[in-house]
Amino acid sequence: MNFSSIKNIIFDLGGVIINIDYALSTDALKAYSKTADQVDFSQKAQSELFDLYERGDITCAEFRDGLRREYDIEATDEQIDMAWNTMLLDIPAERIELLRSLKKHYKLFLLSNTNAIHMKAFNQTVQDCFGMPSLDSLFDKPYYSHLVRRRKPGAEVFEQILAENGLQAEETLFIDDSIQHIEGAKMVGLQTLHLAPPLTINQALKDALPAQDA
Repeated sequence: MNFSSIKNIIFDLGGVIINIDYALSTDALKAYSKTADQVDFSQKAQSELFDLYERGDITCAEFRDGLRREYDIEATDEQIDMAWNTMLLDIPAERIELLRSLKKHYKLFLLSNTNAIHMKAFNQTVQDCFGMPSLDSLFDKPYYSHLVRRRKPGAEVFEQILAENGLQAEETLFIDDSIQHIEGAKMVGLQTLHLAPPLTINQALKDALPAQDA
């Protein structure tokens, strides 16, 4: 990829910076269900309950109660949170170092469809592994869906990032592992990079840094 025209990079979080396995959480939640064959949450699609939670339209308590109601789950708040967080795996150190290097040369932004329970968990991982209170310091500005009240792949959240930071779409690269989010970014004119497994950001962005920083 030619990075000569790129001045800004917007990163997805799960599957790009944090390794993630959706099935671990859906399986863990199903273990508490008396009736559910599956929990309607995956990389490609999810039920309205998860959309509402990721947009910040319902509280953590309402989300947990919604899971209990929709999937006939019998579990404590702590058990639900632990099951829900099971999908969050590790953050390889080389990805943190890459972001630190990239920040010297580009404006960096984080755009994640996430929620309050997951945010608490991945911030704890960042604190434990890297001694930082959160990932926020690695970016010019983070955008978490439950805080900005907008989700990918909707055009509004991409347009918000461009407008608030004075960015030109054609100079901005968006990186995500979900193709529906890539298509949403293309609709507003962003350059895009679909990070399809097993490709990692360290591999995909190897030519984005000057030789002395690579």
